[in-house]
Amino acid sequence: MKENLVNFPRRTSLRQLRALGAVTSARSISAAAQLLSLTPPAVAQQLQLLEDTLGGVPVYERTATGLRPTEAGREVLTALERIEAALTDCAAAIDALRSMGGGRVSVGVISTAQYFAPFALAAFQRLHPMVEMRMQVGNRSEMIAGLEKFNLDVALMGYPPEHFPVERAIIGDHPHVIIAAPDHWLANRRAIPLTEIARETFLLRETGSGTRALMIGLLSAANLPSGPRMEIGSNETIKHAVMAGMGVAMVSAHIVAAEVADGRLVILDVEGLPIIRQWFVVRRTERRLLPAAQALWEHLQRTGAQFLPKTPLTKPAPGRRIAKAG
Repeated sequence: MKENLVNFPRRTSLRQLRALGAVTSARSISAAAQLLSLTPPAVAQQLQLLEDTLGGVPVYERTATGLRPTEAGREVLTALERIEAALTDCAAAIDALRSMGGGRVSVGVISTAQYFAPFALAAFQRLHPMVEMRMQVGNRSEMIAGLEKFNLDVALMGYPPEHFPVERAIIGDHPHVIIAAPDHWLANRRAIPLTEIARETFLLRETGSGTRALMIGLLSAANLPSGPRMEIGSNETIKHAVMAGMGVAMVSAHIVAAEVADGRLVILDVEGLPIIRQWFVVRRTERRLLPAAQALWEHLQRTGAQFLPKTPLTKPAPGRRIAKAG
């Protein structure tokens, strides 16, 4: 009997449980059969199978007023109530997902995009206030890992992965510039040769950062060794370090729009810059988006560009670089 009871959850079907529920409600097998749209022998068979999985313990008994559950039957009925409640909750949750009355969405935001992404996501939340959102902020490597492991529904990033299939949609231009303190000796120079800027102390993000890779790639493509480097783990710290005169840095123009506007930082006029890349919203090709995530994907494609920070760089000057869309 112990072996049978151990296997009870796996061997018992919802049909068997509902047969007992119908018999309890209707007080007879024939009446229960009508409730379930089954024949009386089919209901009796389900009850017998249920008792067999319980090691022969009866789940109902006959009385003068009809069939009623035994103590074991009442335990089974309690379990049935819980199961029915869970199924009702599940149906309601799926209906909410289907109707956009709720649901969850997981969005990844590369750290450089945190200067505009919250505004785009807030606009989405105002349209869909019942959707629960989880936002993960990190560098490019972390965003790629989140997509690869199916932990993210969508991601906002500047350079989509290439080693697994993704769908991507361009949100808008993403210019990259070299910044310096306003009193830097190159601040007022025009058409600064890359050979000259390469000798400066560069403040770089950590390994895995797309901006770091872009700067190193720029110098490597020109066969230029870089000057001294200092690794700093956040965009905000890099900006303050540049303001303090610790060096120069290549950054997204979108993260320094406010500081350039009020004169705390300057964009150096370096030959071949800005490098214009794009902002993308990205998703795994194999991932089927539920309605909430699908709505966010469409929202970011449709409205994402309007949340990009305004910069003085509306288009690249002649001879300046437009990076290939990755």
